[in-house]
Amino acid sequence: MQPRKIVSLLPSATEIVCSLGLRDQLVGVTHECDYPDGVQSLPTVTRTLIPHDASSGEIDSLVRERLKTEKALYSLDMETLKRLQPDLIVTQALCDVCAVAEQEVNEAACSLPGSPRVINLEPTCLQEVFDCIAAVGAAVGVDDKARQVIAGLKARVNAVVQRAQALTDRPRVMLLEWIDPPFSAGHWSPELVELAGGREVIGVAGERSTTVAWERVVEADPELLVIACCGFTPERARQDLPILESYPGWSSLSCVRRNQVKIVDGSAYFSRPGPRLVDSLEILADFMADCQVPAARSSHRLLRGASEQPPH
Repeated sequence: MQPRKIVSLLPSATEIVCSLGLRDQLVGVTHECDYPDGVQSLPTVTRTLIPHDASSGEIDSLVRERLKTEKALYSLDMETLKRLQPDLIVTQALCDVCAVAEQEVNEAACSLPGSPRVINLEPTCLQEVFDCIAAVGAAVGVDDKARQVIAGLKARVNAVVQRAQALTDRPRVMLLEWIDPPFSAGHWSPELVELAGGREVIGVAGERSTTVAWERVVEADPELLVIACCGFTPERARQDLPILESYPGWSSLSCVRRNQVKIVDGSAYFSRPGPRLVDSLEILADFMADCQVPAARSSHRLLRGASEQPPH
């Protein structure tokens, strides 16, 4: 029997489920799920241990401490989960702290009436995101719809790749996932940079995001810096810009001198391995095109999904 009630424990999984036309079968989501419109009204089945007013440095310290104890920063609301009685739970085992721990989810599923099926999504590249869409589609019996969604996304990717071939230059790019301390973005992000026509100078495709010494950023001297703080809106990321600007050598970076520092919505796009990763790719493609424009003009262009930070 195909599942009738789905609980998503990931914002990206929520987006996948909805992209497959299954919004009506979605009965529970996380406290972070905010897309597409309407999912915010669904019951939330998770809680966070991160104080809402924590600084970036404090969040980083809390994450590192939880990693030492192998405990996640999120927990399940078992009472709500029992009340919802899901047939299918979509979760992840990719990140050790950014969602409910895999073991906790499996234990919860075993204790729920009917022992709902659990699907773990663990994409580390764009193709594996497409595979996750196919896996969810197979689990709920909408394989044809999944194939249609994937085909549409791949067509958009191919359009970006063709556009990138026309670029006269492949700029040096760094995708910055955190500011305090600096983190280079890994997993799918360097791949997106390459597909869009750039050269990621620090992050490695398929590898985890990692802390990077600021001296290494200065040495790499990116011509384009994309600030996509994990889980942060552009407004929240902008609050940390004084920290970034205080790092030695900031004002001498090529990206700063060329007015090519972009602040993007890391929460909505680059941090979520779901359908909107293709939106992220298209945003990067706009940035690559903007890099071809002389710096004096490029600072006046506002691109989709981003705001620009003028140099200091």
